[in-house]
Amino acid sequence: MALSSDEIIKREIVDHVGGKVGDLSVRAFPEESGQDQNRFQDGGLTFSHKGTDYGSCDLAYIRKNDKGEENAVIAIEGTDALNRGSGGNAQYQRFHHALGAVKNGIIGIYYLRPGKLKLRKDLYAMAYHATKLERGCYLITTDLDRIKSIVELCTKDKRELQKFITSYSKQHYNEFLKEFDSKYNSDWNEFAKKRSTIIKDTYVIKHAARMRRNFTDGDQRAGHIAVGEMYLSKYFFIDKKLFYLWPRMTREDIEYLDIHKTSDKEWHLLRNEPNVEVVTIDNISNVPLTTKRELHLLRDSPLKGVKLKRYNICKETIHKGLVSGSMSIINISSM
Repeated sequence: MALSSDEIIKREIVDHVGGKVGDLSVRAFPEESGQDQNRFQDGGLTFSHKGTDYGSCDLAYIRKNDKGEENAVIAIEGTDALNRGSGGNAQYQRFHHALGAVKNGIIGIYYLRPGKLKLRKDLYAMAYHATKLERGCYLITTDLDRIKSIVELCTKDKRELQKFITSYSKQHYNEFLKEFDSKYNSDWNEFAKKRSTIIKDTYVIKHAARMRRNFTDGDQRAGHIAVGEMYLSKYFFIDKKLFYLWPRMTREDIEYLDIHKTSDKEWHLLRNEPNVEVVTIDNISNVPLTTKRELHLLRDSPLKGVKLKRYNICKETIHKGLVSGSMSIINISSM
């Protein structure tokens, strides 16, 4: 039976870096075992922070303490997205898998196997700011030699490790800044216009055309996409609160999903990430009745052709209102 891309990547990492490096040993499981879905402390590769489980990692390098207890030093998530047509926001979809480890003070690595497509340098900024905000360090790489260097440094002088990580992070963040200058003239307002984002003094609004069916139909992966977009916005603006606006949805839709998606990791992340609030059309003041009616008619429709044009008109009306201040976010207890 042919190996999956995830299994191939996992084996490539272990073969290149080693199953045992100094006092570190690898924890990894065959894909079919499902063991990675268990929490790390229960023998798996899913890291939990403050009661929230993050996506499972592919492998971790661990160290035993004097009591024989296993502690994670590095957690690694890999993807073959660059070989599988994922040139867009699909590259963000697994960012959160190593984030649970980073929140717990562990080094998290998101490895994108080199391929035909280019890595989105937004990921460098996300990881850079996650490192600033969280307890651990987050690194993005397409280079197995980089992973090997980091693992080896974890067995040596901590100062050398920190020096390497700091230099590596800054180098990649500078690459992001160069691309940001090329795309947006280093202007966050230009970024906001092109990325469905509104930037205020103390908060940011990111709006997207999510509908309830995106989270209930088994053939859709909107949960992964929504989580990736959420973390991009959060870690681009770590000094602001993020309102994640879904104008096609209502408060009732959110309540329905809260009840019916209790075991869904992505939904749990969307609803429990600190400093992030999912808001709907019911949380926007002064929306014209005609706009509300139109969004209601479009609530379950794939946005194509005429329906996409109708949605874009509604979106633009709300966007302009929120920018000008004639509309505002309401009914948020945490504001």
